[in-house]
Amino acid sequence: MNLIFKIVGADEWRRAEKAGLFEGSAVDRADGFIHFSTADQAPETAAKYFAGRGDLVLAAVDAETLGEALKWEPSRGGALFPHLYAPLPIAAAHWVRPLPLGADGKHVFGTLEA
Repeated sequence: MNLIFKIVGADEWRRAEKAGLFEGSAVDRADGFIHFSTADQAPETAAKYFAGRGDLVLAAVDAETLGEALKWEPSRGGALFPHLYAPLPIAAAHWVRPLPLGADGKHVFGTLEA
């Protein structure tokens, strides 16, 4: 299993759960794809785009289940990031859990495994 990760507001994810589909955050929709990160990229993504936000969840998705709509494209420093050019079915999430802030103000990811 090749897990990729979506950091998203807990309220946004709950709305998507009710709909059965995550259409992306406002930034995703503006960019035309859903932004994901690898396990190595997720902490930097959280620090850069979600600093200080304690209202987040982390969704783990098996990249292999997303088919051709998932593209690996260069972003920060030329690193390849997973971008989904389709809505994400909620059922595709392998797991979803809170992404809390630690005492140091950084997000606590824990183990990012299946």
